[in-house]
Amino acid sequence: MLTFLFKDCTVMLSVIGVVFAYGLTYLCSVTLDKFMPADQGREFAVNGDKSRGKTRGVGLFFVSVFIFIAVIFGKIDSECAVYLCLIFCGMMTGYLDDAAKTPWGEYKKGILDLIIAILVAVNFLYHNSAVVSLAIFDISFKISIPLYGVLIVILVWASINVTNCTDGVDGLSTTLVLISLTSMLVLGGNGPFLELVPFFMSALLAYLWFNASPSSQLMGDAGSRAMGLVLAITILQTKSPFMFLLFAAVIIVDGGLGLVKVSLKRFLKISIFKNTRMPLHDHARKNLGWSDSQVVFRFAIIQVMISVCGLYLSLIN
Repeated sequence: MLTFLFKDCTVMLSVIGVVFAYGLTYLCSVTLDKFMPADQGREFAVNGDKSRGKTRGVGLFFVSVFIFIAVIFGKIDSECAVYLCLIFCGMMTGYLDDAAKTPWGEYKKGILDLIIAILVAVNFLYHNSAVVSLAIFDISFKISIPLYGVLIVILVWASINVTNCTDGVDGLSTTLVLISLTSMLVLGGNGPFLELVPFFMSALLAYLWFNASPSSQLMGDAGSRAMGLVLAITILQTKSPFMFLLFAAVIIVDGGLGLVKVSLKRFLKISIFKNTRMPLHDHARKNLGWSDSQVVFRFAIIQVMISVCGLYLSLIN
């Protein structure tokens, strides 16, 4: 909004927006947390009882702040406006699940995620070409629009759900998402949404202040589903969607293997990873004896190494 009034001050407005995103998220976290539901603990999660009584669903704060700051300080075109609306919808579906007395079923949430993923694909393909880049090989090629649409839906749906599954250790999912988003921004691109991502990262940092171990607040599905959605939209805007496999590798492995394990067991009666707890962060804590801080730092180190290698291979070409 302000960028249209002060066209010569866009950089300064972006910096101010980043600061405001942090400050406003922090302010909401310390003043509005008493109005949020309390976590009931997770029965089957390692140390799940430790989360009992903590403020839950504060993803509502940092996602809402991000959208507000993006509208005020960012350059919002029609494409970005749709993305912001979909991120808001993703946040609200997660929050309503967090606040519900009876949690929503997996199928209901999965269908809602699918609808959002389809709308993201339609919006992206309406405003962008179907040309994608294999950044590490410096190769670009065009995919048929129907096929690309299907691939985008899979990417968005998977990103939402693997990010959600990674949210089980204080500070883990937020830290990994921040690393992934930083990698995507360094890779670059010309998508308009990329200019809004620093606002989201700043709001995430304010949340991490309260979520670092031992946490006092939990984002809930309101935050984790929105984070996954932002990750997917950001990598699409770089025009190098396959780099998601590198830039979100730890998130994919940590959250994705659990989805694969459950799906194979439920639908095909195939059991894999019988001696491995899922998500992997629970295996690391229970079976390997890692502390919460060790899980966060070691998973983050692995992701940083993968991202650095991916960026190096991409930028030297």
